[in-house]
Amino acid sequence: MSLTIMTYASWSDWKKREVSNRVWMVFAPLAFALTTVQYVFLHHELLLVYVLSFAVTFGIATILFYAGAFGGADAKALMCLALALPYYPMDLLSHVPFFSPILPLTVFSNAVLLAALTVVYALLRNLFWRLGKGGKLFEGFENESLWRKLIVLVTGYKVELATLEKNAHVFPIEDITAKETGMDERRLLLFPKDETQEAILARLRSAGQEGKIKDGVWVTPGLPLLIFITAGLVIALLFGDIVWLLLRFILLPP
Repeated sequence: MSLTIMTYASWSDWKKREVSNRVWMVFAPLAFALTTVQYVFLHHELLLVYVLSFAVTFGIATILFYAGAFGGADAKALMCLALALPYYPMDLLSHVPFFSPILPLTVFSNAVLLAALTVVYALLRNLFWRLGKGGKLFEGFENESLWRKLIVLVTGYKVELATLEKNAHVFPIEDITAKETGMDERRLLLFPKDETQEAILARLRSAGQEGKIKDGVWVTPGLPLLIFITAGLVIALLFGDIVWLLLRFILLPP
């Protein structure tokens, strides 16, 4: 059930970058009912694990959502998984090399690692932009700190302003505002809020029309994170926690 619903949610996230709340309104009650019956009548000794798994997952998903690192659908997906699969299925335990007591956290860590591979894509795009344009990647951002530039370098890339306006699946991670001195200041944004996107785009468009932006703008792709979460679930069920497996391989080589 979880794989079926998550696969549909991933498809919707890929096509529309949004998932209907009806998906979670179906998933959550079914998951809660089935898992409650399982733990109350069959494995009541694990009921505490069930409650703990949901509480921890709910807390982490909520914090990440309000921090701007998560979308609403991503948070709801993890919560539903905590209701459906709070702990590893018993018949898979012997096949999994390493697992966390809380399965949704393993799914989440797997998804984060998979999503982190997009860093390679961002770096390559920025390299090709630098070689093709011949200009500086951070021209106009001399006042920004090195660490902010490094974060933007691996999470975003530069596109023409017209591309940003046409593509609904990329979002600006820079803004331009007028200072008290009358000079314009370009700033890098690490976690821009969804509700500010239109206002930022309007300021960038105005600055572009006035010739203040000629070297492109920094954007970040709206990653369909549900695809990574679904893939993380499949990997968790087949192999376990790949983050810990990699760490064990590095620290304790065979």
